Amino acid sequence: MRITDLLDKRSISLNSCPHSKSEALDEAVALMVKSGKIRDEEAYRKQVYLREEESTTGIGEGIAIPHGKCDAVEKPGLAAMVIKDGVDFDSLDGEPVHLLFLIAAPNTKDNIHLDVLSKLSVLLMDEEFVEKLKNAKDVEEFLQVVDEADDEKPDLNEQLAAQSETAQDEKVCKILAVTSCPTGIAHTYMAAEGLEKAAKAANCFIKVETRGSGGAKNVLTEKEIQEADCIIVAADAKVPMERFHGKKLIECQVSDGISKADALVERAIKGDAPVYQAGTAGKAETVKTSGGTGHKIYMQLMNGVSHMLPFVVGGGILIALAFLIDGLSVDMNSLSAEARANFGTITPVAAMLKEIGGIAFGLMLPVLAGFIAMSIGDRPALALGFVGGMMAANGKSGFLGALAAGFLAGYLILLLRKVFDKLPQAIEKIAPVLLYPFVGILLMGLIMNFIIEPPVGALNTALNTALTNMNGSSKILLGIIVAGMMAIDMGGPFNKAAYVFGTASIAAGNYDIMAAVMIGGMVPPCAIALSTLLFKNKFTKEERESGPVNFIMGLAFITEGAIPFAASDPVRVLPSCMIGSALAGALSMAFGCTLMAPHGGIFVFPVVDHALFYLAALAAGTAAGALLLGILKKKVTE
Repeated sequence: MRITDLLDKRSISLNSCPHSKSEALDEAVALMVKSGKIRDEEAYRKQVYLREEESTTGIGEGIAIPHGKCDAVEKPGLAAMVIKDGVDFDSLDGEPVHLLFLIAAPNTKDNIHLDVLSKLSVLLMDEEFVEKLKNAKDVEEFLQVVDEADDEKPDLNEQLAAQSETAQDEKVCKILAVTSCPTGIAHTYMAAEGLEKAAKAANCFIKVETRGSGGAKNVLTEKEIQEADCIIVAADAKVPMERFHGKKLIECQVSDGISKADALVERAIKGDAPVYQAGTAGKAETVKTSGGTGHKIYMQLMNGVSHMLPFVVGGGILIALAFLIDGLSVDMNSLSAEARANFGTITPVAAMLKEIGGIAFGLMLPVLAGFIAMSIGDRPALALGFVGGMMAANGKSGFLGALAAGFLAGYLILLLRKVFDKLPQAIEKIAPVLLYPFVGILLMGLIMNFIIEPPVGALNTALNTALTNMNGSSKILLGIIVAGMMAIDMGGPFNKAAYVFGTASIAAGNYDIMAAVMIGGMVPPCAIALSTLLFKNKFTKEERESGPVNFIMGLAFITEGAIPFAASDPVRVLPSCMIGSALAGALSMAFGCTLMAPHGGIFVFPVVDHALFYLAALAAGTAAGALLLGILKKKVTE
């Protein structure tokens, strides 16, 4: 198959004038549809935009290669646009795009078109080829330029294989590389071409393994790995790493293989790379070529948050259903105070759902800590993180303690690795299965018990005492304090102190305090959900998708739905939520709202005195929190 077999005359435009990236993408999709290869235009357009959200396909040098792979594509195809005046495409180098190729790939087992697309990707690295395309007078000349280049350029994998067979004796350095991107269509091969060119210019031998949609090609052999001076892994997708144990390795984004290939090869020649330790060091021992310490900490944190999210969402919705079932099945006004305390478990079905949701919630903090730890210290740190997270969940430190436990566990493993590295080789081999878990879990338990939990417990006690002494002071001020505390740490000591104070007040007949407490816990998830809808550019793709679920959790008084967002950006999320909650609590007190049930959210509004005013207070707090989030959070670049 040739490149021109994928190009249709109807899908080529030589005089496009889009004014924005979205206009360019929409025009390219429309051109692709004209070729008759798309069975569902909207489904394909959505896939193209989703790919763009992962990372820009504007690779630099005035070129963009957007692509979509889905069932909406009937046959593989290409659409091409020459944009004379250029268009801002958020390219890697910040320059406008003048030449755009849109790829349509079907979900089929026949991947012959992938080799063709990889060749096109490599051709676009040739400046002379690109200039000829941009200066083509008509569609026929455009196709002729592509056809002639197709004849001259060998298949990328053949080219790379030929490079690996050339004489190595006079080469400065022997480099091996692996390239891979999430979709495995274009960037994988462009990074391979970029590294191959840079190595050739530096008189280095290189062999590049490409891991695209069609599978791994030009696979590195064990012998080649052993003889290599340095290995470069330019990938945004999972790559088998264990085989590189003990070798100098540079790990970076696939885009760096395109735009920073010269710098990567220069580092490889100088030996400026850490030694990779499979099974123990993992990615923690490798150095990224982009992003500083703050970015690394953020990525470690997000690893824990992304793994925790399913437990929050699944468990939270199940608990909300339990409250809904009890709310519809039971007359709260006819129940005693003791029965109200069991709201959510009164009917058998509700009790079952709440138990299942509670188990999911019980795993939430251990999973958060465990996967933060794993991102730092690889698999040996996972057990330490789970243990520390479980201790935080069962103790008084809540999700803040789990965060501390996650980072502590990861760096404990890094410390232990250095200590055990001096042991005899025979003992060092059993360290990952015996010494790391035994010594690591012991140290984790001791640190959590004697360093983290005691001060947090003392703080919790002090907060309870202070709140009790304030009972006779200004109701509005008290509402601000208890509601604001519900949003400080999302289930941690502050949150628990305020909630315990609210439930204790019910027994004493002070129902207004519980109303302020519950509304304070409802605002954070609701504010975050609203903000993800109003300020889409301030949240990641994953956050935007999971954000609306927080409406359900917030309305069910499940503050923990906000934890993933607070954990990923506490400096901005927590103050916004606290102010929103404090406003709602103050209005609840000012309106004289009371609540006799200790939980349930919107499902117990029938037993709230002045329910309409209570709903207005919730709306005001939610709006304030969402607006502050939109102002404080930075734009997200994905």
